[in-house]
Amino acid sequence: MAAEAWESWQAAAPRRKRLAAQRQRRREAAAAPGRDPEEDRDSEEDRGVVLRRIREAGEDLLISDFWSSALEALGSLHLDLSPNESAVAPGSVPRDTLVPGSCHLRCVCYGIGNFATCVVARNQLTFLLLFLEKCQIPRSHCCVYDPLFSPLETAVLNSLGMAVLSENEEGKRSVCGEPTIFYMPHCGTALYNNLLWSNWSVDALSKTVIIGNSFTGLQERLLTRILQKNYVYVAKILNGLEELEFPQTSQYMDIFNDTSIHWFPVQKLEQLPPDTWAFREEPDYQDCKDLEIIRNKTGGLSAIDLNSL
Repeated sequence: MAAEAWESWQAAAPRRKRLAAQRQRRREAAAAPGRDPEEDRDSEEDRGVVLRRIREAGEDLLISDFWSSALEALGSLHLDLSPNESAVAPGSVPRDTLVPGSCHLRCVCYGIGNFATCVVARNQLTFLLLFLEKCQIPRSHCCVYDPLFSPLETAVLNSLGMAVLSENEEGKRSVCGEPTIFYMPHCGTALYNNLLWSNWSVDALSKTVIIGNSFTGLQERLLTRILQKNYVYVAKILNGLEELEFPQTSQYMDIFNDTSIHWFPVQKLEQLPPDTWAFREEPDYQDCKDLEIIRNKTGGLSAIDLNSL
């Protein structure tokens, strides 16, 4: 059963075509001035090792109680994620489930970490790949970024068909009217805050899904004054969201602990006080201590996988 499910993880091109392309890359690398063919062979072997480990992690995840429980939970969700409100019949409520067949969705992944060396990060990436497959979201529709990525990890993600972002967005990405899932396991609170700020409207947030640290958990762990001062958008949205915890099993406890899926129903957002949407000041975190994100070279903020700390 697991072997059959895994077939769709293989590259779309026939094996003969892939091998021919690999041979062509080797010839080009050998002909390039200053390039060491031995280094290219080592790099390709390293990439193969990481891909094999991801494949093995996926096989384990597919037969786990965690995966079956996660699918049951995600399949029961009904989200207001219509990409085209004008196409909805008058008086009806646009509703979609995350699985199966949500091919109009896009995905953005921040802060996955060094999956080549970290087992936790590798399992989180594996879940994302299986999740994309189950939701029928093409991997090319999934953007990935982490400042910790090594050249090897970037090469692996490219070979998997995912779009690796070259610039640090600081989590400030707008959905631009397209229903988008943000996969952000164990990221710093400021990253969630930046994402909310970038989509601070009823229309944008209603098309946003966040899989990451539990907002309820953030509210419980942080002092109210700290939450309202440093992470104002997280604080303001707590009454406008729905949250569902990821299932907890012993095998994946350290990987998905404190992880929830969050969505923002239109009805809840419209019930928030009108002045909620008037405040649109960009976060700066100048007075924020213990900021759980890595600052980039220009002084901005970027994602971090807290598993690496």
